[in-house]
Amino acid sequence: MNDSTNQKKLRPKAQRLPKWLRRPIATDESYPDVSKLLESLQLNTVCASAKCPNRHECWNSGTATIMILGNTCTRGCRFCNVTTGKPGPVDPGEPARVAEAVKQLQLRHVVITSVTRDDLPDGGAQAFADTICAVKKVLPEAMVEVLTPDFVEHLDRVLDAGPDVFNHNLETVARLQAAIRPQASYETSLATLRKAAERGRVQVKSGLMLGLGETDEEVFQTLGDLYKAGVRLLTLGQYLAPTKEHHPVERFISPEHFDELAARAREVGFTGVAAGPLVRSSYRADQLVAKEN
Repeated sequence: MNDSTNQKKLRPKAQRLPKWLRRPIATDESYPDVSKLLESLQLNTVCASAKCPNRHECWNSGTATIMILGNTCTRGCRFCNVTTGKPGPVDPGEPARVAEAVKQLQLRHVVITSVTRDDLPDGGAQAFADTICAVKKVLPEAMVEVLTPDFVEHLDRVLDAGPDVFNHNLETVARLQAAIRPQASYETSLATLRKAAERGRVQVKSGLMLGLGETDEEVFQTLGDLYKAGVRLLTLGQYLAPTKEHHPVERFISPEHFDELAARAREVGFTGVAAGPLVRSSYRADQLVAKEN
C-alpha cells in the first residue's frame, strides 16, 4: 500500500451539506459592475479570496469587503483559504484606489480588512489608517468598519484615524486556538479587542466560527470573555472547510440552535448579534450596527 493510499484513508469523509446550507447562486446587473470596478482598480476582496458563501448576495447588492495589503498572508491558519506565502511590498497608492471604489459604489457602510502582514514592522496598521482617512475624505457620511489582524502594539494608529467600527475575530474557543490559529493567541486577540474598547468612540465587534470541534459550554465561556473585553457586536457562523486540506467540519449547527446561541449572547449583554449558518464577520455589517444603535 503506497503513501497516497494511506493519506486517502486517513482523510475524514466529506460531510454532506445540510439543506439549510444549500443556496442558489444568482447574479443581477450589480454583480458585474462591482466585479469589474474592483478589478479595474486592482483591489482584492476577502469575498473572493476566502471563498465567502455570501459574495454573490453582497456583490449583487453593490457592496464588498475590501482587502488591503495584497492577497498573500504570512500566516497559515487551518480554516482560511487565503494564500500563504511571502507578500509583496506595500502599495502606497492603494488607499486612494479604495476610496475611489467606495465613492463610485456610494457605499453607506464599507468594511476594510487585510491579510496578516507579520513581515511589516507595524503589521500594516499605518495602511489601515491611511485607507480610513482616504475613504472619509471622499465620502464623509460613510460608516467605516475595519477588520484587522492582532497588531495590538500598533493599534493606536488605526484608532486615531477614526473608524466607526473596530472588528477583530477571535475565531474559535481557547482550547482550539493552537490547532486552528497556530500563529495567533487567544489572549492577544482579547487584548486587541480590549484596547479598542478602552479607547472608546468606536463600536467593538468580534466573531466566532462554529463547527470546529468546540462545545456549547466552551462557546458560552468565550462569549463571557469577549463581553468582558468590551465587545458588544457579535457574529456567529458555521465553519465550512474551503478544501479537504483544511480543518474538517466537526458538526453542522442548525438554524434553530444558532437562534438559541444568539439569545444566550443577548442575555450576556451583546447589543448587536448576527447568528446563522451563513453569517460571516462582514455579512450585512450595516444592519448589525443599526441594531446596536
